[in-house]
Amino acid sequence: MPRAEGSRRGQLPVVGAELPERADAARNRRKILAAVRTLAASRGLDSISFDEVAAAAGVGVGTVYRRFGDKSGLAYALLDDSERALQTAFLQGPPPLGPGAPPRERITAFLHAYLDRLLAETDLLLAAETGAPTGRHTGAYAAHRAHLAGLAAQARPDADAGYLADALLAPLAAPLIVHQTRDLGMDRDRIRSGLDTLARALIPG
Repeated sequence: MPRAEGSRRGQLPVVGAELPERADAARNRRKILAAVRTLAASRGLDSISFDEVAAAAGVGVGTVYRRFGDKSGLAYALLDDSERALQTAFLQGPPPLGPGAPPRERITAFLHAYLDRLLAETDLLLAAETGAPTGRHTGAYAAHRAHLAGLAAQARPDADAGYLADALLAPLAAPLIVHQTRDLGMDRDRIRSGLDTLARALIPG
């Protein structure tokens, strides 16, 4: 039986690591995601059911469950394009986000880029991170952590680079960003300033 996309989040998305897909499966995936985008745009992802998604896409509800597993899986699939763009930028793009800048500059650029993505796709990332108990730390988190840990190790060979990476990513949890922006009224500049302060405190220039 095919595994739901949600169950593969520990492997995806990684640039250049596409899984082979039959033409009919790819067609169904596009139809399902198009239906989800349309429904979620008017009502939000949390308020729609898999039955509604299946009806709008013209597929059986079992197909939706097999492909995506839960709403967290749907959210991650919708986020796939922006995640691949982010990974391409920090792996292959121009500095300071891409190779060629000092470690702290690259770390700061990554934090800014991820914050921008969070603010643009807040509700989807919130659904992805909270739709399953381990949602926050599956999927692309491993790629982000490895990237920041590698940079931290260059700048702080004396420190636990993995722990530093987790500490740098912690303020970028979607539920925290929602609380800061919607409950506390923080704007992009204030959050960026806080991220910059954290990066300076943890990583020497």
